[in-house]
Amino acid sequence: MKIRKAALLDERTPTNVYIYENKKEEYIVVAIPDLEWSFLIRYDEETETLKERLASSLKKAAPQEHVETLVNKLLYWVHEM
Repeated sequence: MKIRKAALLDERTPTNVYIYENKKEEYIVVAIPDLEWSFLIRYDEETETLKERLASSLKKAAPQEHVETLVNKLLYWVHEM
């Protein structure tokens, strides 16, 4: 499991983002407890579809102005695993 920091509500207070990878079953789970949000990503999912799903899910949990930046950060972190 990896833990990353993201500024969600303001630039001074970082929020923990937890990324868990299950190589055997080929999926990644991303969770942001402060938002009460989590998301499952399958290895074989296409990037554009994933980006749309992430944005749609985060719009329900995160401030609107931070969604696009957060989606890009999450995709970067997931792809570096």
